[in-house]
Amino acid sequence: MSDTPVPRDFFARTPEERAIFMHETWCDNCQQVNLGMIEPFEYELHGIVFIEGRCCRCGEAVLTELTEDDF
Repeated sequence: MSDTPVPRDFFARTPEERAIFMHETWCDNCQQVNLGMIEPFEYELHGIVFIEGRCCRCGEAVLTELTEDDF
């Protein structure tokens, strides 16, 4: 299995999906839920889809792992 992330098109998602994924976040730095993210980047690694961005409050990296429940 490759250790290289495969980029995906986050903006191909519906506006509703994008809004949910950009709002429903957890920031490890702020230790708070739903602060939101900016600069989303979607990719797949080892068969798992991730959306990574920066916390709207502190600017630190936030990472969302999408599960089957998200689709």
